[in-house]
Amino acid sequence: MKKMTCNQLGGACDTEFTAETFDELQEKVKAHGAEMFMKQDAAHMGAIQKMMAMMSNPDEMNKWMDEKRAEFDSLPDA
Repeated sequence: MKKMTCNQLGGACDTEFTAETFDELQEKVKAHGAEMFMKQDAAHMGAIQKMMAMMSNPDEMNKWMDEKRAEFDSLPDA
């Protein structure tokens, strides 16, 4: 089990997510982002806008995902 924070993943808070795999972590982060979007949390809205802009460039998004996956993989078990 490994953990990363919302901030480590480009978000706006220190909420921690734990997961066995990066894909599992990604799903938890998506749910958190959706919850923050529904609440219109100002700090998260800025982070969501940055992520949306990155998603418009597939190469940039793939590079970012590869970097975050490598960071997750390098973490010690929590």
